[in-house]
Amino acid sequence: MTGYIIYQIILVVAIFTVSLVVALYATYGERKIAAILQDRVGPNRAGPFGILQPFADGIKMFTKEEIIPETANGWLFIIGPCIAMLTACMTGVIIPWGGTFELGGTVYSLQVTDINIGILYLFAVVSFGVYGIMIGGWASNNKFSLLGALRASSQMISYEIAMGMSIIALVMMTGTLSLGEIVKQQDDGYCNFVYQPLGFLIFLICAFAETNRAPFDMAECETELVGGYHTEYSSMKLGFYLFAEYINMFISSAVIVSFYFGGYNFPFQHELGLSGNLLTVIQTIVFFGKIFFFIFFFMWIRWTIPRFRYDQLMKLGWKVLLPLSMANIVITGLVMWLTGKIN
Repeated sequence: MTGYIIYQIILVVAIFTVSLVVALYATYGERKIAAILQDRVGPNRAGPFGILQPFADGIKMFTKEEIIPETANGWLFIIGPCIAMLTACMTGVIIPWGGTFELGGTVYSLQVTDINIGILYLFAVVSFGVYGIMIGGWASNNKFSLLGALRASSQMISYEIAMGMSIIALVMMTGTLSLGEIVKQQDDGYCNFVYQPLGFLIFLICAFAETNRAPFDMAECETELVGGYHTEYSSMKLGFYLFAEYINMFISSAVIVSFYFGGYNFPFQHELGLSGNLLTVIQTIVFFGKIFFFIFFFMWIRWTIPRFRYDQLMKLGWKVLLPLSMANIVITGLVMWLTGKIN
């Protein structure tokens, strides 16, 4: 029992560390991808090819002067970025990062906890994350911050509905709320994307809105709101908000892969004749490869598609995605009934 607890602690620390490292170098990757798309060089001063630029940015964040506006609500001003960072890191514990491996005769899983209501837990934590943005914007006592926070909260609440409805169809098809079970069901079979292409498309669009990524970055919207909800923030409190955004992008990519693209499974994995720990290592590498593809996709979209107007954004969420998600549930139910999967 003690060994299991120690392993769980190590796994939690490892996931937290990996999330921070991925978020750290996602900033470097984004600047490089933006430079390539805009025919520029990008970061190239700190270290070979600029690979030490994220550490230079981190040192800058830590050493910058800490400024709290005189009219701000002190405690809430500090709590806001803490909530944003905490909720971003909490979602990784239910994601299966790989299969199982054996160590000293004991079998361990690369998933901290496989609770049977994992999807509900995921949506509960994601829903709580909006409070970090709203509190930070309101506590700043700045009109631009407040407008950014209002935009972010209404945007996230609106798109959570369509996102949840798209997942209902997936739950109907798989019959479970466990992420681990959803991934296992895609072993040596078709990915859920084949059965739920419309659900995947809705979930993907909503993921962009939930993470406040372009073309849905109305919460920050530099040309209108200076910097949005984190206009008044500096030093590591600003860093927490920025890191939370990249961690959310990382976790969103992991969730998309788990739901619709087989998670850590890959084609013909059992035909390779591999087993045990070696197979688990390859599965984890494949899983992260899929995640990095979607992180690249998030960045590619940001530097390719222009920002929506706010009325267009809300119209898309309420008048397009929500009806489509409801239609997807009906279609899924009809297909399951016609194929005899439900009576």
